[in-house]
Amino acid sequence: MHPVDRRSFLRLSTTAGTSAALGAAAVGAALTGADAAAESPRPGAGAAVPPAREFRAMWLSSVENIDWPSRTGLSAEEQQEEYLGWLDLAQELGLNAVIAQVRPTADAFWPSRLEPWSMYLTGAQGGDPGYDPLAFQIEEAHARGLEHHAWFNPYRVAMTEEPELVEDHPARLHPEWVWPFGGKLYYDPGLPEVRAFVQDAMMDAISRYDVDGAHFDDYFYPYPVEGETYPDEATYADHSDGSMSIEDWRRENIDLLVREMHERIRAEKPWVRFGISPFGIWRNASSDPEGSDTSGSESYDIISADSLRWVREGWVDYINPQIYWEVGHEAADYETLVLWWAEKVEGTGVGLFIGEAAYKAIDGTFEEVTELGDHLELTRSLPQVDGNVLFSAASLRDDAVGAVDDLVRRHYAHPAVVPALGSVPGEAPEAPSVVSVRTVDEGVQVRWRSRGATSVALWHLPTAETGEDQLADGRHLVAVVRADRASGLLVHEGADGGGHYAVTAYDRTWRQSAPSTARAVRG
Repeated sequence: MHPVDRRSFLRLSTTAGTSAALGAAAVGAALTGADAAAESPRPGAGAAVPPAREFRAMWLSSVENIDWPSRTGLSAEEQQEEYLGWLDLAQELGLNAVIAQVRPTADAFWPSRLEPWSMYLTGAQGGDPGYDPLAFQIEEAHARGLEHHAWFNPYRVAMTEEPELVEDHPARLHPEWVWPFGGKLYYDPGLPEVRAFVQDAMMDAISRYDVDGAHFDDYFYPYPVEGETYPDEATYADHSDGSMSIEDWRRENIDLLVREMHERIRAEKPWVRFGISPFGIWRNASSDPEGSDTSGSESYDIISADSLRWVREGWVDYINPQIYWEVGHEAADYETLVLWWAEKVEGTGVGLFIGEAAYKAIDGTFEEVTELGDHLELTRSLPQVDGNVLFSAASLRDDAVGAVDDLVRRHYAHPAVVPALGSVPGEAPEAPSVVSVRTVDEGVQVRWRSRGATSVALWHLPTAETGEDQLADGRHLVAVVRADRASGLLVHEGADGGGHYAVTAYDRTWRQSAPSTARAVRG
């Protein structure tokens, strides 16, 4: 496989809809014909069969213009072109989801009813970008068969302590809601009215837009700053009955936010998956017998995030711990933490996606070029792990050391279906049908019909057998696309006309239908 040139942001010519031509570029790095046979692991050869189900995502950061938009002041057309370039990159890498930051600092990447336009769009808070970025993001992601998870920061108001907020910003209308800490401005998580407001602000997007997921990262109470303490003693005095310490009270405030947000999403849009990406260490075993065999900072204490409780209570649909260390790290060994999280989610119905530090792979922190790829060797060996999320998009694009190419070559050479999560209710659609399979100049054209499906997957099988083993093998998966209509066609570019083709259908939660009958090619 030849390395892809991610720095060019060349647009792909294919579109992932109900009528699409599917070649290597259109389905990530999926291979066809002789190339697939050469690079796929052989049964009994010692290499694991690539999974057909796996969550593969990248974080697309907007705060301080880390990823997108690359700078403020771009025109609407320039912003859109940049975003499409990121989606092209996601396809080139073989990803199936984008986690895009749409509320970085108590602002919005959509025309919010409660908060101003984000300054990271135009350079001035409240400045209209001339289009609806969130609607554009979702529509274009779905057109490529990619999930869109909207990423919100609940309590951060600004990246400075004295920001230029628009006149009607809630933080200006309610100065009692905010406090400065560590050079930034935050909403006070201990105020019930703040907790209700930030939920309303985030639900404004979830209610009005066709998001697939709602996502928090690790920012709850701010990370500690030497010489500073949270200025929340008065809030504690006013809103606690004194039965718990201020530390436990803070954790309870975050627990309430998480629980209530999950309840609201489930009540309004039960198919939308709610997930959180906490700091990778919950607690060390030296602090709690249930903790991990590590000696790093603990999210339980430093940001008041009791992430283990969220899993056990079922307040999240997936947990996405940021395990940003290498295998063998003295204080926080990657393998130790992955195994710990795998044990904790088992039997809960909560999905486990591992957060990966792609930026450390390209800046030299990880000494071995193969470190990222080695991480996936481990996570794929654990049935409790459902996939990986890479931070951040710019690191995936700017890799000059070959770490991303190594990961893609070893693990993302074939597409994957997003996993269904046990905690999210859903119902598989009825089995689709293959109407025709025939050779065309470009390869093999497959026409299909389906009722009630959100997405469909095309499979290229060696025989007419469509059993569980065949549909668990990622080498047989050609593509996954949105089903905008009850029928469509797919062209498997470069296919030689051998084998059989089948289609499976999926609801919004990725419940899979029974497969269609597999059909051979007709000339």
